[in-house]
Amino acid sequence: MSITLLDLGRRYNREWIFRHMNYSFVYGRKYAILGPNGSGKSTFLKVLSSALTPSEGQLVYKTPGGDTVSIDAIYSFLAVAAPYMELVEEFTLREMVNFHFKFKSYLAGFDFQALLTLTGLERSADKEIRFFSSGMKQRLKLALACCSDCPIVLLDEPTTNLDVEGEAWYQALIEETIGPDRLLIIGSNQKREYSFCDEHIDILSYKGGLGAR
Repeated sequence: MSITLLDLGRRYNREWIFRHMNYSFVYGRKYAILGPNGSGKSTFLKVLSSALTPSEGQLVYKTPGGDTVSIDAIYSFLAVAAPYMELVEEFTLREMVNFHFKFKSYLAGFDFQALLTLTGLERSADKEIRFFSSGMKQRLKLALACCSDCPIVLLDEPTTNLDVEGEAWYQALIEETIGPDRLLIIGSNQKREYSFCDEHIDILSYKGGLGAR
């Protein structure tokens, strides 16, 4: 799929978080949205996912065949993992995964057992998520997003709460699940999270209207 930004902007009160963004994200590519904390990366990803409405301009989503996907329907084409997204703490891992995949399909080659093995949380399958460490929760969030059969994957600060071993696991997860038929967009200020990306976009540059390299 592709996402085209047409003079896109978002503001809070009188402050523009970003403005005059004209850009196309195309499937098969990996993109990094860069900027320091508080620069607007998360806001931008929320707008891309349609969780927030642009203050100006528009987003155009298209399938590889050229069909336009409406804003109301785009949720079924994307998967998101972000620090501000909550898991259902009262669920066990098994219940959380089963609940998630009532709304999404598994990526080809994955099922519950494969996802469990991928996360390394086999011993915690029937443990309530409220008893998970922050790193375990982050692994689960990332696995749910990357193992969903969605052409667009949005990851915000993906190594949050991961230790060195977890960061290596994240790199392997991306390599295993993000193929040439998917569009990956990462919001980050840590090079280890986006070193494999094809294109980098400085969100701060779009406060004045420029920005990709």
